[in-house]
Amino acid sequence: MKLRTKLWLLLVLSAAMSMVLFGYTSVWIGKIANKGYALFQLNPLAQSIVDSIEEQSPLGRDSLKLTLDLAHEEHPDIRLIWMDDQGQSIYDTAGLNPTYTFKDLARMMQNMPERYLTEDDVHILTQATSGEQSYFLLLSIPSSAMKQGEVYFLVRTHKSLLTLVVPLVLSFSIPFLLALWIFSRINKRIRKLNKALNQLNIQGDSPVIKLEDKSKDELGQLTQHYNSMALRIRSQFAEIQQFENNRNLLLSNLSHDLRTPLTTMLGCAEIIRTGNYKDETELQSRAKIILQRCRYMDKLLDQMLDISRQDADSLSLQLVNHNLSEIIRKIAVEYIMVLDGDQVVLDVDLPNEDIANAIDAPLMERALRNLLDNAIRYGKDGRYLGIRLSADEQSVNITVMDKGKGIPPEHQAHIFERFYRVDRGRTGEGLGIGLSIVKDIVEAHQGSIEMSSTPNVETVFRIKLPC
Repeated sequence: MKLRTKLWLLLVLSAAMSMVLFGYTSVWIGKIANKGYALFQLNPLAQSIVDSIEEQSPLGRDSLKLTLDLAHEEHPDIRLIWMDDQGQSIYDTAGLNPTYTFKDLARMMQNMPERYLTEDDVHILTQATSGEQSYFLLLSIPSSAMKQGEVYFLVRTHKSLLTLVVPLVLSFSIPFLLALWIFSRINKRIRKLNKALNQLNIQGDSPVIKLEDKSKDELGQLTQHYNSMALRIRSQFAEIQQFENNRNLLLSNLSHDLRTPLTTMLGCAEIIRTGNYKDETELQSRAKIILQRCRYMDKLLDQMLDISRQDADSLSLQLVNHNLSEIIRKIAVEYIMVLDGDQVVLDVDLPNEDIANAIDAPLMERALRNLLDNAIRYGKDGRYLGIRLSADEQSVNITVMDKGKGIPPEHQAHIFERFYRVDRGRTGEGLGIGLSIVKDIVEAHQGSIEMSSTPNVETVFRIKLPC
C-alpha cells in the first residue's frame, strides 16, 4: 500500500473516530460528573404526573395525595403543588399549602429560561382538567438539583439546521485539512527524496541529482545528508576505481619486473651450469648479473612490503635527536660507489656546523635514498646529482636535485600518488610508490615536501622538517 493511500485512510478514520469518541465521551462524562435534572426533562415529568391524575375519575383528595406523594418519593428534590384555577393550593407535598395570585405565578415564570442560569429555583406550571374544572400542577426544583451544565440547540426548520451543521463541519474539517496539507507536503518531499535515491548512479558520468530543501526539520536534514552522501559515494567510487586500476597496473608491472630479471637470471645460470662461458671473466660477469638481478628482485619485494605497511597504516616513528649532517655524509659515500663509472657529478653541500634534529633515522634515510634512487633512475642523463642541507629558526631543509629529463607539467600534480608513474610504459623500473613513501615519512615527521621541475634543466625535491 502506498504512503499516500495510508495517509488518506489514516486521516478519514481518525476524523470519524474523533467524532464518535467525542459523542460517547461527552455522554459518559455527563452522566458521571453532571448529575441532576435537565431542563428538557421537567415538562415531560410534570405532564406524566398530570396525566396519571386526570385518569382518576372522580378526582378525590386521597387519590390526588397518593399520586403526588408517590411522585415525590420518586423525585424527593421536587416540590409538587396541586392548585385550582384561583391559585388556592389543594395539596402541597411540602405541607405549606400556599395561595398564589396571578402576579405571583407570573413572577415565577418571568425571565425564563434565563433564570435557569442563576441560583434561583426553577418552576414548571402545567395545566390539568378534571371534568369541567381546571387545575394546575406547579413543580418547584432548587437550582442545586439541576444539572450544572447543559447546551441546547433550538431548531425550528431544516434550513436553520445548517447554521449548526456548517460550523460543526468546519470545526472538524479545519484540523483535518491542515493535517492533510502538512502530510501532503511531507509525502511530496519523501517521494522527491525517494526518486533521487532511485536515480542515483555512482558509475555513470551524469551529474549527481542535488535536492533543494531549505527546511530545518528532520526531512531537510535528511536531504542535506543525501546530497553530501551522494557526492561522497561518487567520489569514493572514483577513488575505488582508480585504486583498482592502480592495483591492476601494479600486478602487471610486478609481473613484468619479476619476469624480466628472472629470465636473465635463468639464462646466466644455465650458461654457468653447462659451462658455456669463454673464461673466468665471463663467468664473473654472469655471476654479477645474477647478483644484480637478485638485488633488484629483493628491492621489489621490499616495495611490496611497503605497500602492505601503507595499507595497514603501520608507519610509527621513534623520534631521537640525530646528526643530519652525518647521515647525509654516510649516504653520499654510499652513492659515490653506486655512481662510480657513470660520469655523474655528486654535489653535496653541507653547512660548516653540523645540524641535528629529532627524527626517525631509519625512515629518514629511507626517504633520502628513495629520492636519490629516483633522481639517478630518471635524471642520470643530466650527469648531475645534488644534495643540500640547511636550517633556519623554524625548519631544517633537505634538497635533492638533478638535471635530467625532468617531469612534464601535466604530471607534476600527481607525482606523489601511489602507483603513479610518469612513464606508463615499461621503459622504467619500479612500482611507482617510492615518492608516495617519501611523502608519508615526511608528513609523519610533521613536515612537508615540495617538487619543482623544468624538463632538461633542473628537477628539485625539497623536504622541510620542523625544528
